[in-house]
Amino acid sequence: MMNYGFLKVGAVSPELRVTDCDFNSTQIINAVKKYDEKVSYLLFPELSVTGYTCADLFFQTTLLKSAENALFKIVDETRYTSVVFLVGMPVKFNNRLFNVAVVIQSGNILGVVPKSYLPNYSEFYEERWFSSGKDMHEEINLLGFTVPFSTNIIFTPNGREEASFAVEICEDLWATIPPSSYHVKKGAHLIFNLSASNELVAKYEYRKQLLRQHSASAICGYIYCSSNINESSTDLVYGGHTLIAENGRILEEGKRFSFGEEIIISEIDVELLAHDRAKNTVFMEDDVLDDYFIVPYNLNEIDIDQLTRLIEKTPFVPGNPDKLTERCEEIFSIQSSGLAKRMKHIGNKKAVLAISGGLDSTLALLVTVKAFEKLGLDKKNIIAITMPGFGTTDRTYDNAVKLIELLGVEFREIDIKPACLLHFDDIGHDKDIHDVTYENVQARERYQIAFDIANKDGGIVVGTGDLSELALGWCTYNGDHMSMYSVNSSVPKTLVKYLIGYVAETQVDKSIRKVLIDIMDTPISPELLPPHANGDIKQRTEDILGPYEVHDFFLYNMIRKGYSPSKMLFLASQAFHDSYDETSLHDWLTVFIKRFFSQQFKRSCIPDGPKVGSINLSPRGDWRMPSDASAAIWLKELEE
Repeated sequence: MMNYGFLKVGAVSPELRVTDCDFNSTQIINAVKKYDEKVSYLLFPELSVTGYTCADLFFQTTLLKSAENALFKIVDETRYTSVVFLVGMPVKFNNRLFNVAVVIQSGNILGVVPKSYLPNYSEFYEERWFSSGKDMHEEINLLGFTVPFSTNIIFTPNGREEASFAVEICEDLWATIPPSSYHVKKGAHLIFNLSASNELVAKYEYRKQLLRQHSASAICGYIYCSSNINESSTDLVYGGHTLIAENGRILEEGKRFSFGEEIIISEIDVELLAHDRAKNTVFMEDDVLDDYFIVPYNLNEIDIDQLTRLIEKTPFVPGNPDKLTERCEEIFSIQSSGLAKRMKHIGNKKAVLAISGGLDSTLALLVTVKAFEKLGLDKKNIIAITMPGFGTTDRTYDNAVKLIELLGVEFREIDIKPACLLHFDDIGHDKDIHDVTYENVQARERYQIAFDIANKDGGIVVGTGDLSELALGWCTYNGDHMSMYSVNSSVPKTLVKYLIGYVAETQVDKSIRKVLIDIMDTPISPELLPPHANGDIKQRTEDILGPYEVHDFFLYNMIRKGYSPSKMLFLASQAFHDSYDETSLHDWLTVFIKRFFSQQFKRSCIPDGPKVGSINLSPRGDWRMPSDASAAIWLKELEE
């Protein structure tokens, strides 16, 4: 299979004529045939066979018989299709009339789901015509098919539990406890809603928010399809609102107020839904007591070469500027509040930071200044130390000094080169051999100085390393890996720059903003190797490891979503198709996997630090992993 855990779903609101069942069935049949090889599931609106606005005509034998004939026509003429599709119609059963969804595939009726909650307020009068089906749990003979007639039906393909689905109808979603709340606990990963929801001012946005929230609380894919403008406009107007949501996210939304057919198609990541449910303790308990019919069906999986849904390059960074500002404000508050609480708890009034002029130490310094403001402490109690080494460039040094001075914290400078040269002599290392020893001696010297000054002056060493560096192990063990409180430990590299930008725009004056902007434009580097002859940075991290935006993409999708290497590579090729070729993405993913596994020992003993997002690699928080786990099966899949 080449669908990577995605299932293609569609919602179509076709042209219809109220009470003209023959016309409506033709529109349904044409849509099923048109989209048969494009989607695995196709959803039509509530009462789509007759139209929703038939009113008292629902009692007419002629209409009910015509609807049944239309259903026969639909079933018969779609017998050579594979798509599972759902249509709405009135059905009489046990002397009562029900508003139902009929589930059909390959010329077979799989089940009939009646509407549970009938709106009978304001503009709605459904109880005038229909009976509630919430207590129905029987079998019905419809067109010679004996099938379940119940709200409690889970449709499940053999061997693909994550492709199980259930059905509810319009008002069911608006109920205090929607039927789908029980369906998902019984294993339904997809919920289909046949609807006829009229348009009122602001109802459109409320409806969308309702779907977004319910799909999140139910951890499901939710497909919604409403009747369109072709319904009667005697008193109301229907817009044909179509939506596809997945776990709190709207994947696709259709155009409203169209007389013609409107179709939306997207992919639901049922593999991700199953992953999230497995982690959620709510889904570990089967506390739904009602009996359920389990109805098998044949899953027609559509191979996927290109996704229609958006795959974001930077999943840690919101694309909406307003959301980004809001996110940065929240994270900055969490970071500074966490540090303030720690200092208040230990009764400490001083902080020590190693400032390099790079992104991470800059953010850590800004967070510390904010924490001191919260505590009402003098910023002169922040000891910011710049420690030039063999790779320090004029640009980063100057920016570090300017920033320290402009922020009004205590500035100290200690040149580490003499101490490092002495240490090289002590351990018998040639200073001209620029290997890992050459680099790490500098990193450890800096943090020895920071810890010693903290002891001497009664302060706390604030860590600067970020989440991306921890994931890749791009930090010196017992060097910049260590601190007394690590404020950036769950902030990914792709977000660090935006946080600094947020502070630059909202928290500081123009002179500081100018320095921060230049820091944001500086290449990422540990500056542990001598620069080029012209003084430019020679050791660029992204030239060695690959782009951080790609590694953060892998980090998010592997840890947050549990994706396999093949799926991560597929998604990366979708997200970065205009930036990087697949060979490069493959190579960088190999680097990520190898380093993530081999560097776990550094994460097993990291300092305390605040969790700010959905991913944290602290062993006391979200991530527990043996330090000697093998990456073999991940690398094998990637090679294949």
